[in-house]
Amino acid sequence: MLGNRNRDTSPELALRSLVHAAGLRYRVAAKPLPRMRRTADLVFRPTQIAVFVDGCFWHGCPEHFVPPKTNPDYWRDKINRNCVRDRDTDERLAAEGWLVLRFWEHQAASECAEAVKAAVLNRRKQLGGR
Repeated sequence: MLGNRNRDTSPELALRSLVHAAGLRYRVAAKPLPRMRRTADLVFRPTQIAVFVDGCFWHGCPEHFVPPKTNPDYWRDKINRNCVRDRDTDERLAAEGWLVLRFWEHQAASECAEAVKAAVLNRRKQLGGR
């Protein structure tokens, strides 16, 4: 599993490129909350938005996840723990006033970028132009 990327995946790079081209600036693979040991793929600190691009296998996509035939108990538990951690991350960030945006790797980068752009601009208005 060490060979699997946890950042700079193709879907993430495509999203980052489009968001950057739209004029938005962000932190890459950063902790939204300093005391939390979890990183978001894109972090917009002034507007408190954390963006995650979840892999279909690693996060149990309802459309594309196919359980492995080898060692199925291990993988079922592993994927379930990932999903539980995702929900916990969402709840902890929301409790601190953050907006969490999650996208699947199979979603079109252009649609995801538009959603990120709209969310950032909306939060800027709400927070007084930050």
